[in-house]
Amino acid sequence: MIRTGALRCWRGLVFALPGLWVLGVVLWELLSPLGTQFVQLLAAAPAIACAGSGRRQCVVLGGACALFALVPMGPGAGGAASRTGTCCAILAVVVTGYLTTGRGHRLARELERTKEIAATAQRALLRPLPSRVDGIALAGGHLSASEGALVGGDLYEVLATPHGVRAVMGDVRGHGLPALGTVAALLGSFREAAHDEPELPGVLCRLERALHRHLADRGPVSHSPPPDSRLDAEEFATVLLLEIRADGEVVALNCGHPWPHRLPAAVGAERPALALAPGDPMPPLGMFPLPAEPPLLRLTRLLPGDALVLHTDGAEDARDAAGRFFPLTRALGQAAHGTAAAPEAVVAHVRAALLRHTGGVLGDDLALLVLRNDRVPLPEREQHALARSCPHG
Repeated sequence: MIRTGALRCWRGLVFALPGLWVLGVVLWELLSPLGTQFVQLLAAAPAIACAGSGRRQCVVLGGACALFALVPMGPGAGGAASRTGTCCAILAVVVTGYLTTGRGHRLARELERTKEIAATAQRALLRPLPSRVDGIALAGGHLSASEGALVGGDLYEVLATPHGVRAVMGDVRGHGLPALGTVAALLGSFREAAHDEPELPGVLCRLERALHRHLADRGPVSHSPPPDSRLDAEEFATVLLLEIRADGEVVALNCGHPWPHRLPAAVGAERPALALAPGDPMPPLGMFPLPAEPPLLRLTRLLPGDALVLHTDGAEDARDAAGRFFPLTRALGQAAHGTAAAPEAVVAHVRAALLRHTGGVLGDDLALLVLRNDRVPLPEREQHALARSCPHG
């Protein structure tokens, strides 16, 4: 509310400023006891109007100023030639301001159309997640460090597959629009491989091949590098792959990505967030070839109501003005009130806390993904099945 009122006051001041300038110049010309000519300063009024209010006010105010310049005012008024020269100067400013402002408006409209197209493409790339996938409640969110970009170098996706619920969280080198090509290659590969590959290591190998093809197609050479060669050291992506099985067990493959946090479904005012670290991650994709058999690690077991929070390093590396890192673990604990905090509420709380911490200035892209196990416990399902199968009476 306060911000809206201040914006209205600022707009009103910008609109009134050219008129105040003209009034000040006229009064100064009329009341100056020194006989000095100030009417030439009227030429600045149309320029001020064009810069602040637009073309229409520029033309109207410019015409009024040109007429004022032709009228002798005050004891120091110059001759007809001087007044005519001032009038012509004002009209030249009006014409120049009119043309310049028109070009600026055209460029602004083209920029808005470009941003709208880019936003549509980015939403199609990092499409909105469903609220539930195979009994797993989920929510995701992202912030881009690049002005005008909705997403950047971070990626995430969650899919229900015949092999379980599979999720990916990744972070490609760089941020903003230049990183979208690599993000598209990895997400497209994951959306196919997650359904096709029976084992999670097969999905990771498909992602690595997709990254190779993308970099080869983008680079000066048209052939893919040999399997034992290293890709461009400047191009890599960190990737965390998860598979949530029917019994709640979560297995993972990690290529240089931060490990997730677990929010247990414990009763209390605040649930402590547990940082998981089941082992050392592999190098990021693109830096070194994958091992012949990528090590599949057991991450945790999600009981009903437990949540898993995946994030990119933009959350842990964010700093405030004093250089202090963002306390992600504490923010997650504060976000998870009660027995089963909604995933979208956790995402919203962490994003708001991070923006407060950094003052709205991000040094890197940020992505969050919250997965909560809302499946009915297995013993209860078995009891319901048994009750349905038994005759009544």
